[in-house]
Amino acid sequence: MPRSTPGANGRRSGSYGPATGRGRATVVRVWDLPTRLFHWALVACVIGSLVSINIGGNAVGWHFRFGYAILTLLLFRVAWGFVGPRHARFANFPPNPAAAWRYLRGREPHRVGHSPLGALSVYALLLALAVQVVTGLFANDAIMWDGPLRSLVSNSTSDRLTALHQFNRVVVIGLVLLHLAAIAYYRFVRRDALVGPMLTGDREIPGATEQDSARDGLRERLLGLALAAASAAIVWAVVTKLPAW
Repeated sequence: MPRSTPGANGRRSGSYGPATGRGRATVVRVWDLPTRLFHWALVACVIGSLVSINIGGNAVGWHFRFGYAILTLLLFRVAWGFVGPRHARFANFPPNPAAAWRYLRGREPHRVGHSPLGALSVYALLLALAVQVVTGLFANDAIMWDGPLRSLVSNSTSDRLTALHQFNRVVVIGLVLLHLAAIAYYRFVRRDALVGPMLTGDREIPGATEQDSARDGLRERLLGLALAAASAAIVWAVVTKLPAW
């Protein structure tokens, strides 16, 4: 919840003007706990997936486990994008290249949650990771490892999906590096730290009001836990039951 409430007449809810030096800074809950846990769990799983596949050997088994975890997280995030708190909802940060261009030129109001440019980054990463985990379900390494759904498609289809899986890994790495570069740019050029709010959930924003805070109470956290459990159950069913049908 905000700790102070300055006036912010005439602005849209969830946005604040480029003149960030006006008014008192208000501490706003931007990122709810389920969103933060999703973010850092995804970071850990992507790193684990890349490290394990490069180690090879028995570590490839962990590559699969990290992949299943990533798929679980993606399913959760899609659901959370519709029923989660305001700044986690897709409706709050729709993909809008025109708004992203205006934002780059300083002609778009700053937003409490994802900026228009950040929104494009989020959608690109989610899409690339979705392609990666789905193709991995059908992939093979032509030696000893097969994706859990490999038996459901032909050899040629599996080979094509394997090639796409390998190519898309480069896309994922590129998007991650671009994401890290953007964080560094905000931190050292724009003096706007993005990592801290993703850890604590709070962000100090001049001109913000109470209506800008995301709900992050017991109800939201229990709902997030239920969705995470449901997502894990779906992934478990897909990788263990679907191949037997």
